[in-house]
Amino acid sequence: MDKEYILSVSNVSRTFKLIDGEFQALKNINLHLSEGEMLAIIGESGSGKSTILKQIACLDTPNEGTVILKGKNVTGKKPADVCHSMQMVFQDARGSFNPRMTFLGTIRESLKHAGIKDKDAQIKKAEELVEMVGLNKDVLKRYPANLSGGQCQRMAIARALAAEPEIILCDEATSALDVSAQAQIIRLLKDLNESLGLSVIFVSHDIALVDGMCDRVMVMKSGQIVEEGPIHEVLSDPKNEYTKQLISSILSIKDEPITFAS
Repeated sequence: MDKEYILSVSNVSRTFKLIDGEFQALKNINLHLSEGEMLAIIGESGSGKSTILKQIACLDTPNEGTVILKGKNVTGKKPADVCHSMQMVFQDARGSFNPRMTFLGTIRESLKHAGIKDKDAQIKKAEELVEMVGLNKDVLKRYPANLSGGQCQRMAIARALAAEPEIILCDEATSALDVSAQAQIIRLLKDLNESLGLSVIFVSHDIALVDGMCDRVMVMKSGQIVEEGPIHEVLSDPKNEYTKQLISSILSIKDEPITFAS
């Protein structure tokens, strides 16, 4: 019997029409995600990694292929149809919030959609969520402009958790942050994965960032998956030339060059 996955993407392709022709952003993408797994999708800008997240989150519809979530075909569905199972965390955390609403107001809206209607229950849950992401409950009174980029990203994760999803999709969620804030967000996601059993897909252009965080890695180039496998195997012994170039261009988290197995 085939292993059952919480998420499966089968033969997904996406082509966009341009004034002077077409652009194929995705070409027969296949991926799967197990419960509690952390999967990294790595690639340069324009490789298609953010586009595949949009297909998974039902923010866009593929021309071909299927997206299966918890055994159900959700291809072409609306985001509202899948938001209770998975949530997106975007790169521009501050820009994803209404600047005229306090964080309490924003999270209360999310909790309403999650089925919590009582105001006191919403406030209590909001306080629990911000503490879960390592912030003081006083930040709920503040506005997006009043917090740092790292704090806003923590609040974006708190908002995502309001729906009690099983999957978190992170689209370059740390690329706008400094190194210290990046490390804190990575640690937070890992802690939530371990404490809540969250499945995570983490999109990034930085392969060093996900070392020690994710279980598996998929490398994308020009809309295709060129290599995938357990992250320690791909980092230590990459097979694809593009993967080797990505790894050679960075240093490992230990500040030592990554060497390839002979």
